[in-house]
Amino acid sequence: MHSAATATTGLTFRDAAEADVDALVKLIESAYRGDASRAGWTTEADILEGQRTDPEGVLQVIESPDSRLLTVERDGTIVACCQIQHRGEHAYFGMFAVSPALQGAGLGKTVIAEAERMALDAWGVTEMQMTVISVRDDLIAWYERRGYRRTGRMSPFPYGDERFGIPQRDDLEFELLVKPLR
Repeated sequence: MHSAATATTGLTFRDAAEADVDALVKLIESAYRGDASRAGWTTEADILEGQRTDPEGVLQVIESPDSRLLTVERDGTIVACCQIQHRGEHAYFGMFAVSPALQGAGLGKTVIAEAERMALDAWGVTEMQMTVISVRDDLIAWYERRGYRRTGRMSPFPYGDERFGIPQRDDLEFELLVKPLR
C-alpha cells in the first residue's frame, strides 16, 4: 500500500492519445473486472463478468470532440484515467479507473478534483454528473464524501449488451449522482 504522499506525487495529467488505448483498456479492466480487480476496492467482479470496456469504446472517447480522456501517469506508466464530457450546462464524469495497487491512497481524490477543475475551467459548467450502479454502496459513499449527491434518478442497466459486461444479478441499474461546481 502506498502512502497518500507517494500516491499523489510525481503525477502527469494529459489527454489520452490513440497510442494509449491498449494500456487504458488494461487499466480499466484491472480496476473493475476479474481477480486482479479484487486487489482494490472498486471491483465489480461479484456483480459483473466479461468486459468493462474495449479498444473501440476507449478510442471513441479519445476522438470525440466534446470529450477528454484524462490520463494520469507516474514514471511513464498510466496509473489512472477518467473521461469528462461537455454536455451543455454540465459535464459528465465517467470511465474512471485507478490502478488497484494504488487504490486507497488518495490518487482517486486527486484525479476527480483535477477533472472537476478542468471541466469548470474549459467549459464553465455548473455541475458534474455521473452514473453509478446503484448497488455499489461503498463507491457511492466515496463519491458522497467528494460532494456528490444521490438523485434517486435511475436508468436501466444495458442487459444483453456484453460490451458493458455480463451481469451476475438481475437488479442492476444506474443512479445519477450530481455535484455543483460553483
